[in-house]
Amino acid sequence: MTTAWLMLAVGDARQHGGNDGYDDNPRTHYSWDSTVPNHGRVAVDDVIALWDKKELIGVSVIHGIDTAIEQKTVYFCPECKKADFKRRTRLKPACRCNKCGALFEEPGHKVRTVTTYRSRHGRTWIDGRGLLTGDQVRALGDSPVSQLSMRPARWEKLRDALLDTRAAGQVGMLAGREQLPIPGGHRTVKAKTRIGQRQFRERLLQEQGEMCAVTGPAPACVLDAAHLYSYAEDSEHHDFGGLLLRRDIHRLFDLGHLAIDPATGLLDADSSLDAYPDYARLHGQKPACELQDGHRDWLAEHWYNHRSPDLPAQRAAAGEEGPVS
Repeated sequence: MTTAWLMLAVGDARQHGGNDGYDDNPRTHYSWDSTVPNHGRVAVDDVIALWDKKELIGVSVIHGIDTAIEQKTVYFCPECKKADFKRRTRLKPACRCNKCGALFEEPGHKVRTVTTYRSRHGRTWIDGRGLLTGDQVRALGDSPVSQLSMRPARWEKLRDALLDTRAAGQVGMLAGREQLPIPGGHRTVKAKTRIGQRQFRERLLQEQGEMCAVTGPAPACVLDAAHLYSYAEDSEHHDFGGLLLRRDIHRLFDLGHLAIDPATGLLDADSSLDAYPDYARLHGQKPACELQDGHRDWLAEHWYNHRSPDLPAQRAAAGEEGPVS
């Protein structure tokens, strides 16, 4: 199955203040680093669709990814230490934190060692200006409400949307890639290991037993020790910060397709799951395990990130799309 990605490239119009931006040329390359969510999932032969919030810029296939280790200056709110703040060009103070609301003129900063990535995709570039609006592109993502700059999408949905445009012939050439032989073999890659993950899982098994917190009893071999927050950003195993989840449920939870309403304590399945009865019937049900107050605090943050009715409107009004590559 072909993997597709929606890549946000806003150039000089970026508002995210957590870094100095990236050297992008949409027709030939797109840059990101290991501070960006999903940074390690993008691969050669993936389809890449670049957009700038207003419209599609273009589509291509990644034929190479260059990596390097570099020093990077990252910026953060001096009050809450989070990197999620907006730089304002017309208002003073110049910065506003999206997390705690603090206003400040100069952010804090530190230097981090990061892995940098740059895609090479110029060979098969298709110009997309005027083909799809920003709203149409956003709807193609696996999670249309996502605020991430690199978002997974269904190639089939992207392909079908483009086949209805004047670029149908070019898209057909991309679609023909699916008939090419699939190369085999293996390759060696470096991967990060989560320190303490085994102990974290063992503790959850002791506390919860062989039970998915959402669907009920399940063999231990199919249960993940799921963090209720982004461990990639936090890197700590917090008390009440995890639950055992069946692997498919874990994936849906991470994407925000499943959540727990902090007001009712009931499961919420978004409309993208309506076509899948086994998941759709979870909507409105109680979780299978007893939740502690500590769990509810983390689950409320997850709800805020994926379900808060005010969040999309607030960010849209502010012209934000989350951390931008």
